[in-house]
Amino acid sequence: MAVLSQEAVASLAKRLEQAQLTGATINKVTDDYPNLDWGDAYNIQWAIRQRKLDRGGRIVGLKMGLTSWAKMRQMGVETPIYGFLVDEFSVPDGGVVDAGKLIHPRVEAEIAVVTGRELRGPGCQVAQVAAAIDCVLPAIEVIDSRYENFRFDLPSVISDNCSAARFCVGGITRRLKDLDLKTLGVVLEKNGEVVETGAGAAVLGHPLNSVAMLANLLSERGPQELNTIPAGTFILTGAVTAAVAVQAGDAVRARHQGLGAISLRFA
Repeated sequence: MAVLSQEAVASLAKRLEQAQLTGATINKVTDDYPNLDWGDAYNIQWAIRQRKLDRGGRIVGLKMGLTSWAKMRQMGVETPIYGFLVDEFSVPDGGVVDAGKLIHPRVEAEIAVVTGRELRGPGCQVAQVAAAIDCVLPAIEVIDSRYENFRFDLPSVISDNCSAARFCVGGITRRLKDLDLKTLGVVLEKNGEVVETGAGAAVLGHPLNSVAMLANLLSERGPQELNTIPAGTFILTGAVTAAVAVQAGDAVRARHQGLGAISLRFA
């Protein structure tokens, strides 16, 4: 149960967003608030979201994190975590990312979906998700924790908007019925060499499980918040590959089976 005051939440949201905007590292939130729970953490994340909206930013999607069953067991949790995507994070296919504005960036290959119908929890199931998906497309996410020495815990990660930094989509858009997301293969290359491979099953057994969990997690925010996934929502379902560290001068390409290839450069 969340215990932080509104003033503390606002102060931490400002601190975290400033770190993200300036590329400065900070101590993890739980160093100062060791009893921070997930409720507090999501309150901080949503306060960061509101700060961006207040400055004219636009929420362009949602993202899921901690979508590996093995990783969840390792961390002692039963559900993934989620964050938001804002327009300032978007990079076009083939575009350039200014590495100087990031701290310790890493890239992951992901499968993205766009909803054609609203999804609502609690109790959202994969069959409902399958009926609601409008299209599937390939994605690369750039994650970048704002915490010093890449040292963090789950409440701190949630507070930091699940390390969201940049994302890229492109390639070929396909209908869900034309793909088997569970077996869809992905290859991640850095500077022309294969560094990671994976398949959609790496995401909670099936990427649509991730979307169902997102709907159910959002429903916990209550009626005063955005507690559904509206039609037309872009969603990064979670990492298919492990995260790979990048720096200025690196070129990254992801090849998704049946969806083509997308790429980014870091300068």
